[in-house]
Amino acid sequence: MGNINVAVVGGKDFAPSVGKKGTVTDVTFYEIKKGNDSVTLIEPSKYPDKLSSLFYAASMSEYAILVVDAMDARLGETIVMLDSVGLNKGWIVLRNFIQKEQLDPLLAGTCLADYEHIEDDAVKTREMLISFAGTLSKVPGEGSRGSCPVDSHFNVKGVGTVVLGSVIDGYFRKHDKMRVLPLDKEVVLKSIQKHDIDADFAYQGDHVGLALRGIDSDELDRGYVLTTDSSVKMTRSVSGRARMVKFWPSPVKEGMVLHVGHWMQMVPGRVESSSGDPKNPDLRIALESQIIHKPGDTALMMYLEGGKLRVMGSIPLE
Repeated sequence: MGNINVAVVGGKDFAPSVGKKGTVTDVTFYEIKKGNDSVTLIEPSKYPDKLSSLFYAASMSEYAILVVDAMDARLGETIVMLDSVGLNKGWIVLRNFIQKEQLDPLLAGTCLADYEHIEDDAVKTREMLISFAGTLSKVPGEGSRGSCPVDSHFNVKGVGTVVLGSVIDGYFRKHDKMRVLPLDKEVVLKSIQKHDIDADFAYQGDHVGLALRGIDSDELDRGYVLTTDSSVKMTRSVSGRARMVKFWPSPVKEGMVLHVGHWMQMVPGRVESSSGDPKNPDLRIALESQIIHKPGDTALMMYLEGGKLRVMGSIPLE
């Protein structure tokens, strides 16, 4: 069984024409399925009003489809977001007589420069995506070492607590014992579903429903992480050399309030110190709550009062 998660950003009528509509929050899921292979399209349905909508769609995805229907500030911020999270595999759909030569200068120097251009054709796109997913079948190794951030959670009569999310890293198996962070609570994974079909394993890129034993839905929140990976940790303070996006207009100053994003988390923080090169400053940021991550991961910095550009740059997580 092959599966890919694809962020569909830009024109909001594209994903509904390609896939079947599913769960709706500030992101909307659409499904394509053929045999044992599937594609999950993730649309940031509350963007541009909510930057978090775009961030969550990008962070849950391995691939992107950028639908360009206007050369405007929203397009610029979307390109910066996809580049900043390192979403380096994807496709581009041009509309409204926009030419590749017009877009290329905006993509130069970003990881989107190598995206493939495809036709604005829902049927061909659907066939291309499901065929591509079929080439990515995965086989589990020994043990379990994977993580799944919580997107949504609820109680199901006769089943118990169910979590929806996308496997962000590695894989795990049915009946595994998992840690719930930041609660540091152990639960048992009763069952796994992918597109309403029972499965024994969940792999990176799978959009899953997980039934849990040992926790109530009321104890969970979006951004919590289920993991079998002992290296996953929590951090309350972030320090390191940041990499600002080249369009960011001003230096980061002490006292500035921003958001640090990682996986399905956007945590407010205050800059305690800023020094060195303004394009690559050494920062120390005190967070309002713990951020969950693997050692060596990179987090995104966002300034929600930034006007046309709210994506600041990235900073390492130790």
